[in-house]
Amino acid sequence: MDCSKLSRIGLKKLTGSPSQIAGIRESTLSDGKGRGMRIAEVYTGSGLAFTIVPDRGMDIQQASYKGIGLAFITPTNYSHPSFYDPAPLGWLRNFGGGLVTGCGMVSAGAPEPAEKLPLHGLLSNTPAENIVCVREWVDGKYLMSISGDVRESRMFGENLLLRRTVSTSMGSSTIEITDLVKNEGFKPSPLMLLYHINVGFPMLSEDSVIKAKKHSVVPRDETAANGIREWHKFDAPVKNFKEQCFYHDIPADKDGFARCTLSNAKLGLDFEVAYRNNELPFFTQWKMTGEGEYVVGLEPANCHVEGQTAEKNKFKSLRIIQPDETIEFKVRISVIEKRG
Repeated sequence: MDCSKLSRIGLKKLTGSPSQIAGIRESTLSDGKGRGMRIAEVYTGSGLAFTIVPDRGMDIQQASYKGIGLAFITPTNYSHPSFYDPAPLGWLRNFGGGLVTGCGMVSAGAPEPAEKLPLHGLLSNTPAENIVCVREWVDGKYLMSISGDVRESRMFGENLLLRRTVSTSMGSSTIEITDLVKNEGFKPSPLMLLYHINVGFPMLSEDSVIKAKKHSVVPRDETAANGIREWHKFDAPVKNFKEQCFYHDIPADKDGFARCTLSNAKLGLDFEVAYRNNELPFFTQWKMTGEGEYVVGLEPANCHVEGQTAEKNKFKSLRIIQPDETIEFKVRISVIEKRG
């Protein structure tokens, strides 16, 4: 049954509560490295379910569709931000994978020890505040959202506020992420924002292929150049596989969104990432198909993944946000079931 077509009165007649079909369950983890972290489990009634972690910058960790896993999960899994390691590559010790890991805001990509800029920035290890969960009928649809504020600030430095809203609706198989970033300081600040979307087995397998409009694909380095002919295909896990990154320049559709899809013919599912490329003009594909490290990253961003200095000097595309300026970013993740 398509729950998205249920009216408020129709649903009321059939159930005692909308939560029978779709909802948000808020709770706190009680064990292991994740102990004390708040989570919000969202289920839509379409088969889509995902878990938001407010204490990890409003990241999305677990995700599935009709019991089929979508996200890649590292051995770290849920980990409290207090376990963050500030070493240049320490971010990896606290990286749980997950469907969406936020990278930024002052820096993203490669670490720069001389500038004290860690790998992928601080966003994913910063707890959100002012958490608001909403479940309501609007124009005949049962909408669900969770929002929170994540601030990156320091004395004598930046003061950036990100207001993230993750939303969906009853019967929907789409997650929409809307980010409003405001510079609440008195000085211009670099702004680097990258959505580290991590797809794992079984959505990712030898039966998977990446599809998009015709566009240019540029390897990040020599390792990626060696795999450029197979950038869109995937093998079984490979021992000692070296990660490959490819820069994609995907043109937007008429609605302003560019789209990249991981299609799995055996499962009959498409995993689509749509991003508004006016604010997110860059897209990195992270191909890491090693043993126990079997993942593809589909990463819309306003930057590349080589660090702040490279963004400024090599690519000449470092985004600067002015005092009191607000920028909106929007990303949609959809699971599309192919019929027949």
